[in-house]
Amino acid sequence: MNSNLGDHRGNRAATFDGIEEGGIRASSSYSHEIDEVDNETAVDGLEDRVVMLKRLTGDIHEEVESHNRMLDRAGNEMDASRGILSGTMERFKMVFETKSSRRMFTLIASFVVIFLVIYYLTR
Repeated sequence: MNSNLGDHRGNRAATFDGIEEGGIRASSSYSHEIDEVDNETAVDGLEDRVVMLKRLTGDIHEEVESHNRMLDRAGNEMDASRGILSGTMERFKMVFETKSSRRMFTLIASFVVIFLVIYYLTR
């Protein structure tokens, strides 16, 4: 009978050998397989995110380059406009320097004022 009791205790110990403090301890090979699957899933998720971020940064780079080209064109157009305006100012200076040109300017200014007055009266 003692040997039966010893066998029973041995079977019981073997049955509950994997239980530790309220939880069941998985075998190391099974745990390792779960860890590998989790790691592969995490790596796949990270690869997808990296690809998405790479694509996003590429799109941002293209947008920045496009805006830089547009700003360069606007700057060049402003420089061209500045050149035209400075030429116009030089011409106005020449007009004001001569007396006959002053008379012409007065005549043109008078026509502009009369035109504006008629425009506002008919509106």
